[in-house]
Amino acid sequence: MLVTHPTHDRTRPWRGIMVATTLPMRADLSVDYDAYAEHVRRLIDAGCDGVVPNGSLGEYQTLTAEERAKVVETAVEAAGDGARVMPGVAAYGSAESRRWTEQAAEPGPGSVLLLPPNAYRADAAAVRAHYAEVAKAGLPIVAYNNPIDTKVDLTPALLAELHGAGDIVAVKEFSGDVRRAYEIAELAPGLDLLIGADDVLLELALAGAVGWIAGYPNALPEASVALYRAAVTQDLATALPLYKALHSLLRWDSKTEFVQAIKLSMDIAGLPGGPVRAPRAPLTPAIEAAVRAATEKALAEGLS
Repeated sequence: MLVTHPTHDRTRPWRGIMVATTLPMRADLSVDYDAYAEHVRRLIDAGCDGVVPNGSLGEYQTLTAEERAKVVETAVEAAGDGARVMPGVAAYGSAESRRWTEQAAEPGPGSVLLLPPNAYRADAAAVRAHYAEVAKAGLPIVAYNNPIDTKVDLTPALLAELHGAGDIVAVKEFSGDVRRAYEIAELAPGLDLLIGADDVLLELALAGAVGWIAGYPNALPEASVALYRAAVTQDLATALPLYKALHSLLRWDSKTEFVQAIKLSMDIAGLPGGPVRAPRAPLTPAIEAAVRAATEKALAEGLS
């Protein structure tokens, strides 16, 4: 059953809590599409506004073309409304990203999430050409700024150029520099700012973010929804204690082991986390113990 959510906007469906979904794998590392569909439905029922399949949390780099296409189809069907789905369309080449966008358009998603070129440290001209090429597919594009991993920085000035050209509607801001929110608003006032890293959620919400492409709602959806709603309405009496209680988990979203950490938290919470595909490896004992302790503490405090 589709839930009506207070922040879901069909005219701008990239707004609100869009969960970058993990992808359940069976013991043989094949994709468990039934478990994934149930996970998507669970997130929607918990109050999340939509899902982002084939993002980094979905281990898209390790999927075959057939798997990647089926993940999007499964997400759209499970969400019950294509507008609630924002497929990741990252690829090494602009032509391939455009093909993924065109393929994703078939089941009817509301937008797509696109990294800049990241096979090398692309300059501004290459970035502009990349987004212009993928924009030809006709779907609203949310740019993904992750200079930590891609080594390509979508600066506020460059984002303003991309938005001014009509090639992007929003940005998932993952740099961790919350000061950028204000510069983006000054240079591109019509560009929607989306929280891209869980551990700066409160700071970016207070700076005017209108959405969250989120990691930890995979494991703790109800608590995450409550935190986001309180943060964007500036209800600090509710948001700040929740943020402090969850931050020892939220910060894993910004670490190298984020996929494994979030899947482990899901396993502990009784949700379909499961194994990861190589080259990702199991967590070290020390990191596993830290994630386990933080997750169990949150659950013991009634956060879920």
